[in-house]
Amino acid sequence: MLQLEALSKHFGGLPALDGVSFSVPRARITALIGPNGAGKSTLINCITGVLEASSGSARFLEEELVGQPGHEIARRGIARTFQNLKLFPRLSVLDNVLTGLTCSGGSSMVMAMLRLPYLRHRERQLKLRALEALDHFGLSDKANWPAGILAYGDKKRVELARATVSQPELILLDEPVAGLNAEETAAVGEQLKRLRRAGQTLLLVEHDMELVMEIADQVVVLDSGKCIASGTPDQVRRNPLVLEAYLGRMEATA
Repeated sequence: MLQLEALSKHFGGLPALDGVSFSVPRARITALIGPNGAGKSTLINCITGVLEASSGSARFLEEELVGQPGHEIARRGIARTFQNLKLFPRLSVLDNVLTGLTCSGGSSMVMAMLRLPYLRHRERQLKLRALEALDHFGLSDKANWPAGILAYGDKKRVELARATVSQPELILLDEPVAGLNAEETAAVGEQLKRLRRAGQTLLLVEHDMELVMEIADQVVVLDSGKCIASGTPDQVRRNPLVLEAYLGRMEATA
């Protein structure tokens, strides 16, 4: 579904990504792991148009993404969450999820001003889809709450609901369980496995190795902007380059 070839990103001459190549298969969970500063979030930002890659290729369903603006990439069927929460705190939980359906709402200013019956019917359909997404993540009872007053774990689930509500072809998740307790992490893991069973394709950036080893079909490892390993969780777990990257970073910190 997604094929990266020699993707690179430089900041002031320094490489944040250095020739990264790997593929993301359909209806599978691919986990992207690596020490802090390895380039994981930079890679997600390059795929989604938040940053423009310096060189290389990112092809989604055979269409090139590099050089395309973020809104066009979203229209092609790619959704994402962010490492730092990007909710609208004063909007309701329901309205936050509805923002994930922006690409499905139409773009005619005239229709919006005239409030034609077709548009009102379309709005009702989108609201029902948003309510279904909230129900999927156990947030139906909080649909009308301002997002800003939710507990942190609930805010994470709102982001997941917003990312999945449009039924995208590919979902990129940037540390979806960061800051969650063990029970909340397990619940999110079950929700991600349920998405995979429904045929959803996921690219997951995560530091929780227990979760990664439990749910991922494929693991890709970045270190200092380079892809140093890829394979099944068991293969990556035993890879000496991966052990060196993590242990070396831990020793340096100590």
